[in-house]
Amino acid sequence: MIGCSGGRSLSRAAGTAGSLPTTGDNEKTMTSTSGPTRWALIAGSSSGFGEAVARELAREGLNIFGVHFDRRAAMERVNEVIAALKATGRDVMFFNINAADAEKRAEALDQMQAHWKELGGEHYVKVFLHSVAFGSLKPYVSETPADEITQAQMEMTVDVMGSNLVYWAQELMRRKMMAKGSRIYAMTSAGGHSVIPSYGAVSAAKAVLESNIRQLAYELIPHGITANAIQAGITLTAALAKIPGSDKLADFANARNPGGRLTTPQDIAQAIAALMSDKTHWLTGNTIRVDGGEDIVT
Repeated sequence: MIGCSGGRSLSRAAGTAGSLPTTGDNEKTMTSTSGPTRWALIAGSSSGFGEAVARELAREGLNIFGVHFDRRAAMERVNEVIAALKATGRDVMFFNINAADAEKRAEALDQMQAHWKELGGEHYVKVFLHSVAFGSLKPYVSETPADEITQAQMEMTVDVMGSNLVYWAQELMRRKMMAKGSRIYAMTSAGGHSVIPSYGAVSAAKAVLESNIRQLAYELIPHGITANAIQAGITLTAALAKIPGSDKLADFANARNPGGRLTTPQDIAQAIAALMSDKTHWLTGNTIRVDGGEDIVT
């Protein structure tokens, strides 16, 4: 099992977010800007890549909608992230929900739109980042059948990490929350085209994610909206730690990376901050490696 924002168990990922602890009122700080106000919507915002991107984009002047999925024990850390974002002077709202729950997704988007109405003026989601790492890490075949991945676990993994991106994009377009110049990014990995022990379901989900990015790119370019997958190199995150043998994966990546080190969440955040420029309007449908050359080395 790999998990984002606190690493919940598989059984709790199935749709119990509504009863989970939150920060109380969704955290927010008012700001005023002239012209359309830019927002980042980050699914998986409380740790790892999502947290780093939220921090970087806040520094770049974007207000932040964060979606995360954490237990009460992790909320102190989440509140630290929220406080750091607020300290930049940005408007911040976090939602502690299961990003794959359709009802909770709609409720969160309703609240985002209500917040925009309360603020007045024009607002849009400049950057939508899908950085949800939640799935089953079991082999397909084992001498002990109980150790094998089940159909439910496979379908959950592919849905949450691969297809969920589409449902968020659909809702954002239906609600006209994205506009010309908006950018969609989704976090993928080399596992989408290579084999890692016990990573099969996640690998399948990443391949699905990349395919969905290409389709979204095709359908959204007439609207002036781009969609790209970001392939990070091996990065020391909570999600990586869940993968069996992750220490060996990290050692191998560190040894072969021509940059002489592992990728960091900040590397990804800075790349996305640069890529969101209006000058990248013709860059779409790609899987962009941000890994210091790690994946080109055999």
